[in-house]
This record gives sequence, C-alpha cells and structure tokens, in this order.
Amino acid sequence: MDAIVVNNVSKSYGQVQALSDVSFSVGKGEVFGLIGPDGAGKTSMFRILCSLLLPDKGSATVDGFDVVKQMHDVRSRVGYMPGKFSLYQDLTIEENLKFFATLFGTTVDEGYDCIKAIYSQIERFKDRKAGALSGGMKQKLALSCALVHQPSVLFLDEPTTGVDPVSRKELWEMLLSLKESGITIVASTPYLDEVRCCERVAFLDQGKVRGIGTPDDILTQFASIFNPPGIDKSEEFFAEQSGEAERRVKSEELENVIEVEHLVKAFGSFHAVDDISFSVKKGEIFGFLGANGAGKTTAMHMLTGLNQPTSGTGRVVGFDIRTEYEQIKKHIGYMSQRFSLYEDLTVAENIRLFAGIYGMKSEEIRVKSEELLRRLNFTDHANDLVGSLPLGWKQKLAFSVSIFHDPGVVFLDEPTGGVDPATRRQFWELIYDAARRGITVFVTTHYMDEAEYCDRISIMVDGKISALGTPDELKQRLHQPDMDHVFTYLARQATRSSD
Repeated sequence: MDAIVVNNVSKSYGQVQALSDVSFSVGKGEVFGLIGPDGAGKTSMFRILCSLLLPDKGSATVDGFDVVKQMHDVRSRVGYMPGKFSLYQDLTIEENLKFFATLFGTTVDEGYDCIKAIYSQIERFKDRKAGALSGGMKQKLALSCALVHQPSVLFLDEPTTGVDPVSRKELWEMLLSLKESGITIVASTPYLDEVRCCERVAFLDQGKVRGIGTPDDILTQFASIFNPPGIDKSEEFFAEQSGEAERRVKSEELENVIEVEHLVKAFGSFHAVDDISFSVKKGEIFGFLGANGAGKTTAMHMLTGLNQPTSGTGRVVGFDIRTEYEQIKKHIGYMSQRFSLYEDLTVAENIRLFAGIYGMKSEEIRVKSEELLRRLNFTDHANDLVGSLPLGWKQKLAFSVSIFHDPGVVFLDEPTGGVDPATRRQFWELIYDAARRGITVFVTTHYMDEAEYCDRISIMVDGKISALGTPDELKQRLHQPDMDHVFTYLARQATRSSD
C-alpha cells in the first residue's frame, strides 16, 4: 500500500490558483522529492498533507488516513519541518525537544532511539537557546523535534535553506539513514545534489504536476528550469554588454573599497573573527564563504557598521569601521539573509521609503523608480503589496532597492537562499550589472555554483581566512575539481564546533 495518495487536489487563495488538479503517490519507505520554482505550490501541498490546510477539492491520504476526515490520525503519524525555522528561539535545545514530545503525548525518553543518531550530535549543548545555534545545529534540532514522536512519514519543506554545504551533506546522510528504518520521506529542495538523493521526484510548476520520474529524468526533461546556462564571464561578453562602464571600472581597478588588517572580534575568550586581513577592489564581486559558525556574519557586521571590532583596523568606502560607522551605513547597500523590505507596503512604497532613508531627492526618486520598475518588468505591479510577490521577485526587488542610491559597495548576506536555479541566475545577472556600473559586491552564499561567479573568494574556517583567491586559483592550489570540493575540503579541517 502507498504511504501517500493524492487525487486531483486543487487549492486557491482568492484569484491565485496555488494547486490545480494535482495527483501523485508515494510508496512506503520511499524518499520522494517535490520540486519546482518559487510559487509552484509546494508549501501548499505540504500543508494539505499535514492536515494544516484544507483542499478546495480532491482528496489525499497519508498512511491510509484521509487528511480532512481523519486529521487527528494523520497528525499523530507525520513529522513536519516547515521552510522557516519552526522552533522557539528563546527555549533551550532540551526545552524545545520536550515541548514537541509533550504535544504528541510522548516523552523524549520514549522517542530517544528514533532521534539518537541526530540528537546526540547536539545534546551536549542542550542548555543553549535555539536562537543562538548555527544553521546546521538548528536543522538537527528541528529534525529531532519532528521525529521525537516516531512518525511514519516525514515532510521536509526546504530543510537545508541557509545551511552550508557540509552541514547539508550531513543532514541528507541522516535522512537516508532514516529510510533504513522504514520512514517515508517527502522533501522539497532547490539544491540539485539533494534532488538527486531522492528516488523519484514530482515537478510542480504553477500549481500543476508537469512530470514525475527519477531525478535524472526530470532534471534532463526540464533542464532550462533546473540547469540554466551559466553566466558568461569572458572579456568579450563584458565589452559587448557594458561598453564604457566596463572600461571605467577597469581604469579604477587598483582602488580598494574595503581594506581590513588583523581584524578581531572576541566574545569573552571566544574569537568569532580571529585576525583576518584582506582588501576588495572597486567593481569586484567578492565571495565571502564559510561554514555556519565560521565567523563570516560577525565579520560582515563589523564591515557594515553594525558592530565594532575588538582589535585591528578596517576601512569601507574610505571610512574607518571603528569611528565612522555611521558614515559607512550611508554609503553602502545591504541585503540581509532575511528578506529586508516591508511586506505590508506596495512595491512603489518600499522604493520611495528606502530612497528617502538614503537621502535622495523627490524628483530623482521619481525618475529612478520608473526606470527600476521598467528594468525589473514590475511596472504593472508597482501597487502590489510586496507580501503578495513570489520569493524570487522579492529578492530581485530587495537587491535593486539596496543599490538604488548607487552605493560604493553592497553587502549581500545569502541573498538567494531557497530560490530556484533559474531565478538565482536572473539575480546574478543583476549582480553582474551592478559590478559593471562600478558597485563593489560583497556576497556570502552557500551555493557553490554561485561561488564560481565571483571574481575572488575568501573561505573562513574557525574565524580565520583559510584560503583567498580566484575560483580557478583555489581549485588548482588545493587540487579540487570544483568549488564544492574546495569548500568541503577546507570546512572539514575546522576544529571548533559550528555552534
């Protein structure tokens, strides 16, 4: 008997058709992928199967129980990790686990055998609050909480978004070991290496199933969506695309926009950033990589004026990070890991608000707003609430707003987390366009294909810069075939925990 059966399920939100006549089945003990671009309907499908959302029509069963008529039976048999971190930040690891066990009428002791392989990796930190954990540790805790009541079906909605490549590999090793115990796993993911960990996948697009088959079959059939062509970095391409702007950047290529010497940030005896030095040139795309807990976010906070160093020196767009951090904030752009615009304001209102914060004049705002809306093909959506936009649209808008005032440098903290490959490529075209205009791009990412797009890369390990150079230089120096192998090779040399 199949563990999951979905028959002709449809779901709409007002005028938006999230799911349209969707049907598929998942065998017991199968690892099944539900994949597709942003706004395809994946999360709606997960919520229906977990009995958290009612379908408008059609039916679905989980372990033989109807998700509408027998929702209590369904809920006792499923574990669910939603896309956003689902735990309580101000509770400790142990308190979160006990809370979820209590919700399902069980105890941690009763379910310990089911979670032992995962929970034992973080159990020594059981008194630490969940909000203080690294991305990898949060995911292990969330997975432990989803499994503590020993479910027969596990639903994972993009469980590794925002998690570094090494931690992602570890999580999927855990998931595949769970399969050996007979648990059925249904997961969505934007990472192609994770898609290939599934036995079968269903490709959802605009609320409809476009295909079901093995990962290789689906990724090949829909290659334009899942494997779009890379960005051409050749000099001929830049010359053709950017003309004078490219030559202007080249004439100033020796100008450093960021200069860091022996920078340290300590919290008590713990050195989150431990004596790092580097410089970044005008118009350069500089990748700042590292595993969760390596210190890159702490370093970025110092460079953007959000925190001051314990020792060392640094200058950003000519201003001292110790004494002129308020000036730095006015001359940079910043796009955080968490979406930074106001969802209850329209597209146009967000643009005007942030342009005003940057001190731009009303007429300049009007002219540049019209130009931006045209360039993003948002003219017909200027009065749409940002909260109603697909994730990929939000990300492109957030980036465009972050450079609306033409800053000297823009800091991007994992800007494409959870975004599908085709949308990520479009986002990087915007990054390249900004760099051609002379804006320096300082970017962190957990997608190693994006690391290949950077002019130079630094990789942090244990608070220090372990490697610095172009992608080709790093691959040659470390004798690795691609940036994924480079990152994994260096990250596995870490000696301190990623907490």
